[in-house]
Formats: sequence, C-alpha cells, structure tokens
Amino acid sequence: MAAFRQVPVPPHRKERHFRLKDDLSLNLSNEELRERYRFGREGINFISNLVSDDITRKTKRNHALTVPQMVMVTLRFLATGSFLQVVGDTIGAIDGTHVRIQAPSEDEASFVNRKGVHSVNVQAVCDAKGKFTNINANWPGSSHDSHIFRTSQVCIYMEENGGWANGVLLGDSGYPCRPFLMTPYLNPVLDHQKKYNKCHCSTRSVIERTFGRLKRRFHILHSEIRMKPGKACKILIACAILHNIQMYAFC
Repeated sequence: MAAFRQVPVPPHRKERHFRLKDDLSLNLSNEELRERYRFGREGINFISNLVSDDITRKTKRNHALTVPQMVMVTLRFLATGSFLQVVGDTIGAIDGTHVRIQAPSEDEASFVNRKGVHSVNVQAVCDAKGKFTNINANWPGSSHDSHIFRTSQVCIYMEENGGWANGVLLGDSGYPCRPFLMTPYLNPVLDHQKKYNKCHCSTRSVIERTFGRLKRRFHILHSEIRMKPGKACKILIACAILHNIQMYAFC
C-alpha cells in the first residue's frame, strides 16, 4: 500500500467582495438629496469641508467611507431616526370611486351601481403624494373594479411588458393579484400575513384620501352631475387634471 505524505498547504484566504456604496452618492438631484438628507449638494459639501480633518479615516485597509458619505449617513439618521433607507418599490395605488350622475336616457340600467344609484365608476392610480398618474372614467356604475382594470391601458401595458421594472401597484381585494399588482390576503392567519395586510392597507389608503380631496375640492363630484355620461366623464377627467395642477403649481 502506498504511503500518504502530508504536505503543508498555506491557508487560502477567501477573496473579499465589497458592495459599491451607490446609495451614498452626490450624483442625485438636489431635490432627491434634500428629501433624503435635508441638504442639497452644496450644503453636504460645505458640512464635509467643516468636519473633514476630524473624521477622515487614516487607513488604507478595506474600503472606508469618504467624508461626504459619512456626513450623509449622519444626516440621514438625524432626519429620520434610522440608518436604513426606505426602498420605494411601490409606484402607485389603484382603486375605483363612484360619481353620481343623472339617469341617462340610453342604457340606463347599466349605470345603476350596487347601492341603486346612477353613477360612473372611475378607476384611478395615484402616487405617494396624491397626484393622479392615470384615470379612466368611461365605465358605467354597474361595472366591477376588476373588469375595468383588466380592460384598462394600465393592465394591458403591464401584461404585455411584464410589469414595470421599478415597482408594483397596490390594489384592494377587489382586484386580481398579479406580479405587478399586489393585493391583500383574503383570510390572513399567520402573523406575517396580518402584518403584510396592515402595511398594505396603510400604504394603499393614499388613493382613498386622494379621491376624498378631489371630491371636496370640486363639489360637483360630491353631488350629482346632471349631464349625459359622456360629458360627465370629460368633467371628471378635467377635475383630475386641475387637481394635479393645483398640487404642483399653486399649492
């Protein structure tokens, strides 16, 4: 039998990999920097110059944070109470709301909603600030939210393109669950399901608040539009556009 010879093998050090600190970059717009750190690029550079001599790392090992990066970490903590950054993977919330109209002379029954009132069922998507990013006001009150969504340009686009690369929509249980549309658990039992539903509800509620502001701002939407469905739909779209203009231009 051949004898085995022991040969000393030098220890092999696993190659270390470092994450690029892209999240701590001054290459963002001033608006994005202020939102994250409460200071723009000029302010962050000014603070960095003030403290540079005191916090510069005297090491060539590892990949030390630069002075501006350390300043941004500190500013983020002071601004939010956390070192973590919220990842915005939700691009909007979707829901429907009913706006009353007078009984039309044609196809009257299709405009009667589940409450027995003549209405138009309006589907809309809004962002986190309550700005409408999509609105569809072409459906009679008897139409179900899920049907309106399936035939909408939003759904067709997402199905043909595999959704949006930068996020998903949030919808209530009246919508079908899709890779690009997150809905709540119907019967949550486990703790993580209940927690998900709670977070989902609090985030999605922005669309309900936005509908409320829209109707308070334009009282014609809160009462009854005494016009034919076609004109009522145009009024709804106009009010949504004016809502966006008021938010960003004259608020």
